[in-house]
Amino acid sequence: MKTLLLTNEYPPTIYGGAGVHVEYLSRGLARYVDVEVRAFGDQDIPAGNPTVKGFGLDASGFTCPKPLRSAFGAIRRCTDFNTANIDADLVHCHTWYAHFGGILAKLNYGIPLVITVHSIEPLRPWKREQLGGGYDFTCWLEKTALEMADAVIAVSKETKADILRLFDIPEERVPIIYNGIDLDEYRATESQAALLRHGIDPAQPYILFVGRIARQKGIIHLVNAIRHLDPGFQIVLCAGAPDTPEIAAEMKAAVADARSRRDGIIWIEHMVDVRTKVELYSHAAVFVCPSIYEPFGIINLEAMACETAVVASAVGGIKEVVVSGETGTLVAIEQMTASPFEPIDPDKFSRDLAAAINDFMADPAKRAAFGKAGRRRAEQMFGWDAIAKKTADLYATLVK
Repeated sequence: MKTLLLTNEYPPTIYGGAGVHVEYLSRGLARYVDVEVRAFGDQDIPAGNPTVKGFGLDASGFTCPKPLRSAFGAIRRCTDFNTANIDADLVHCHTWYAHFGGILAKLNYGIPLVITVHSIEPLRPWKREQLGGGYDFTCWLEKTALEMADAVIAVSKETKADILRLFDIPEERVPIIYNGIDLDEYRATESQAALLRHGIDPAQPYILFVGRIARQKGIIHLVNAIRHLDPGFQIVLCAGAPDTPEIAAEMKAAVADARSRRDGIIWIEHMVDVRTKVELYSHAAVFVCPSIYEPFGIINLEAMACETAVVASAVGGIKEVVVSGETGTLVAIEQMTASPFEPIDPDKFSRDLAAAINDFMADPAKRAAFGKAGRRRAEQMFGWDAIAKKTADLYATLVK
């Protein structure tokens, strides 16, 4: 059997959890099926398993408004995905960027379509800041693709519930297959080279954030929580790839304000490689995930695999990854109903984050115990081989 994975992100161009997922899933699937990956970029691995081909984009002739270029560029590359002959037995898409490619492959080549839902567009209203009217298009595209797919993989129970609530899809077509973690790559390390390289004092404890500068990731709420944190430890913000210039400016202003109140705030303003992330996770006293929407939250799993206690918001799939009182602390967040992913009381959410962080920072023994428990949970529940096997078994039910 051969599967074709269509994706926006693939190494070396990865900026989010979906790209991490596709990278490791493709490796795991290669134990069971032939794998071809087509991605946005200039990747070129013509031999082996998986094979990888990047598709570039010449947007020099685009005169449409800048926010629309992402959507039109995706459609052009999805067409290119299909004009290159497809000899796979099924197509498996990741994120809306690739969905049009999957639709074309299903209809033109007559093969089953599988989609993994990493996030749901109607639940990300802030994307309009980034895409303008293109956001309405992505919502339509996602709905069209999901409702015609032969299988829609949800990465958590809560994601499945959202899919069934928002789309017309029979429940039997929505299996749950979690995200995973490479337990050999993500494990505690003694190396401190990344800390020294980025100006972090290894002799002083620190809390850590890793993620994109996006409304979804709640980074602003964490920065606003800094004023409520106890003294005596560093704050490391590994945060890059802002969604819009506006949120980039908001982040800069918030960090500047926090730095005016407190020393020891280190902001790494770019996405880092895996080795650097592992070192940052391994030596952090606490990892903080303040997301306001998170279908799974792979960053929490990465931290747990590196034996680091977690403070995270109690939303989405995070509640299925982090066990509050065992591997971390989940912080409740009361959200608006009209705009479901903004806190009703942002200051209260920031204060509650700070209280949970302060509790851990005052108790090193508790941090250590929770970190060990997190590693055990990662080993028991989230190894990539089992996840790839479940995915390959799903393929077998669809390919006749």
